[in-house]
Amino acid sequence: MNDLRSRIESALEYCRPFLRVDEGDIELVSIDEVAGIVDVRFLGACATCPLKIMTLRAGIERAIISKAPEIKRIEEVVS
Repeated sequence: MNDLRSRIESALEYCRPFLRVDEGDIELVSIDEVAGIVDVRFLGACATCPLKIMTLRAGIERAIISKAPEIKRIEEVVS
């Protein structure tokens, strides 16, 4: 596991307990190191939550960028 991926996974692990309280979760889908973009997928109740964009920007994105400042943006992948 490369250093960037491990730092992003660590940030997601930090966020997971907050998501699981509401029966949700998140998974790392991909990392574009050149563009500095991380794709994530919300799972469970988070996938349909109307507040997920706030969670993405104010929670997930901040957590990831604090551990991986080379990342510029977090995007949600909808499946």
